[in-house]
Amino acid sequence: MVNAIYYMIDTPVTYVREKFVEPNQKKYPWYHQQFRRVPTIDECYTDDVVCYVEANSQFCRDKLVDDEIVYILRSRFEQCAFYHGEDKHVCDDLRNIYEEAATNWFIKYGDMGVVINVKHAYMKQKHRMIWERRHGPVGSGMKTKATKAI
Repeated sequence: MVNAIYYMIDTPVTYVREKFVEPNQKKYPWYHQQFRRVPTIDECYTDDVVCYVEANSQFCRDKLVDDEIVYILRSRFEQCAFYHGEDKHVCDDLRNIYEEAATNWFIKYGDMGVVINVKHAYMKQKHRMIWERRHGPVGSGMKTKATKAI
């Protein structure tokens, strides 16, 4: 008798869940919105405004993600340094990871001013590549005069 009452209540609920609820649920395991990757600015035509706007939106989202990554790494290092106090060498791994992330962030987004967009970042990357081709990696000093080919 108890099983009959249980199945009378459970069967419609199970049917609705399996036929309507589960097929309409999103199947990804993460809880933040995932955007599809769009063509980057170097893949857009010069007169394609829609492609430019999509690339700029993706660039802004990527910048926000990179900002949060650097913020989290800095917080972890600061918390470690605060917790260990005088034993700063315990947090050297976190410090190196944070400094590398901050350097990479500055290479990509630094010195771009207040209004930042994908075209400015692309030009910055292009100018950096030209500089490195002519003078060597940034921060290593300029190349000396090229030797003559024999």
